[in-house]
Amino acid sequence: MRPNLSTTLGSAAVLLVFLALWQWAPGALGMPEFVLPKFTRVVEEAGRMWTDSQLLKHFGITALEVIVGFALGSLLGVMFGVALGLSPRTEAILSPYILALQIAPKVAFAPLFVMWLGYTVYPKILVAVLIVFFPVMINVLSAVRTVDPDMVNLVRTLNAGRVQIFRLVEFPSAMPALFSGLRIAATLAVIGVTVGELVGGNLGLGYLLVDSEGQGNTAGVFVAIVALTLIGILAYAAVVWAERRLLHYLPRASVTTV
Repeated sequence: MRPNLSTTLGSAAVLLVFLALWQWAPGALGMPEFVLPKFTRVVEEAGRMWTDSQLLKHFGITALEVIVGFALGSLLGVMFGVALGLSPRTEAILSPYILALQIAPKVAFAPLFVMWLGYTVYPKILVAVLIVFFPVMINVLSAVRTVDPDMVNLVRTLNAGRVQIFRLVEFPSAMPALFSGLRIAATLAVIGVTVGELVGGNLGLGYLLVDSEGQGNTAGVFVAIVALTLIGILAYAAVVWAERRLLHYLPRASVTTV
């Protein structure tokens, strides 16, 4: 459902109040600039970083890492989710190891990936893949398992093969749950890439964040955080756009995503 005018105006009002508090509250509370810089100070620092620190280049590198990590993690999640959903025996064999991989802290893997692959984009992408994989896999697996058996039996009476049952019933039924997982994964991909850049990187917004922190440049830290947030918002919006385009063609009864 598209937001109406009052909803848009309400969101804009909340944003304006937030920016106003950011601008004037630190001074009113007596906070020094190095603790919480004013909004205009952050904007000024963003302009300086744009020209002196190649902010756009670092933004593009992080965005590319997020896109690749999100795409690969989602693809693996769909593949494993379908395979485990269609084969309970396979799930029983592999689920303990997949769960152990999910429980293991991803921050612990980042230094290993840097040691193995060096200060390249690959460690950051791998961390993003690990974080994105699990929510997509779980959502797809659950959706495949909860397909209406009457629909499956109906298609079988029409002499449909296993591939046809999956294509006509199981996969379309799993699409809403898949996009729910993709919404979560879109934001988690940014976290994964940022963790990788914080641990070991010489490019990207995570690197700029660490570099600004090392110089005591609080405004620069805020610039990096805002840029990372923007990437996450764009990734999430892209998933929502694709969801509306694709689920629009599914029967209304199958569309349960909020």
